[in-house]
Amino acid sequence: MSASLERFGPTGDPDAIAAAVERDGAVIVENLLSLDVVAQVNEEVAAAVVAADPSEELFNPIMQAFHGPFTKQVAGVPGISRTFATEVMCHPVLIALCDHILLPSCARYQLNLGHLLQRGPGSEEQWLHRDEAVWSDVPHPHPELQLASVIAFVDFTRDNGATRVVPGSHRWPDRQLTPAKQVAGAAPDPEQIAFAEMPAGSAVIYSGGTIHAGGANTTDVPRRGAHLSYCLGWLRTEENNYLSIPPAIAATLPRQAQELLGYAVHDSIPRGGGYLGMVRMQDPVELLARGELG
Repeated sequence: MSASLERFGPTGDPDAIAAAVERDGAVIVENLLSLDVVAQVNEEVAAAVVAADPSEELFNPIMQAFHGPFTKQVAGVPGISRTFATEVMCHPVLIALCDHILLPSCARYQLNLGHLLQRGPGSEEQWLHRDEAVWSDVPHPHPELQLASVIAFVDFTRDNGATRVVPGSHRWPDRQLTPAKQVAGAAPDPEQIAFAEMPAGSAVIYSGGTIHAGGANTTDVPRRGAHLSYCLGWLRTEENNYLSIPPAIAATLPRQAQELLGYAVHDSIPRGGGYLGMVRMQDPVELLARGELG
């Protein structure tokens, strides 16, 4: 018997959802997105998905092995799909959770990554991992660095590769879950793993310290999902969002989206600190508004 995750509806109390994330490391919010939003995003990314090449050489061969030969990746989705940028990245539930979980440790949080992953038939299980490992040089203990999600853009089932999650693993003392340790038997036991089976539009939301991974797709239908995560504003982001969504594109988006993409100063002066990310001693989001960034 496998583990399970607490489930909430789209109008669930954000404080209760945040408490569940802090307690269990992950939750499922069913029907977070309407089917209209799901359909619109799927339409806007369709050409990019067709063009994505699973065999394209990545910057590190380990990443190639991690994703496998049947996964199509579309990076920088906020710059491709306006609906994703406005209705998904800026979703009020996700923002409320970031306010609760991340804002105590920064003046402003930011988008870390906004990718679409289409895991095709034949995809094998990903290595179990913690997303916060990208900041492995931050010593422990540390505040929560990241809030992440996998959002279903088709129905997620155990057979088509629903995300596997290990509830409570964000509190485990051993934070280094390497492939070698998994081979040596240090991976979680099968009964500790929950499967994020959920209808399209739903999201599994988890902390950066929670062990998880994509599942194997044993069906003949691609499993399309978005990996959307946010991090503290003073960290370097996993994707370089300024290049993925350059000023000319960012200028067409609402201010909230611009701020999440990093086009705003991280101003800690009111908190007794300094500032990060200025341009010509100005707040870049104001320069965008005045048409002075191009």
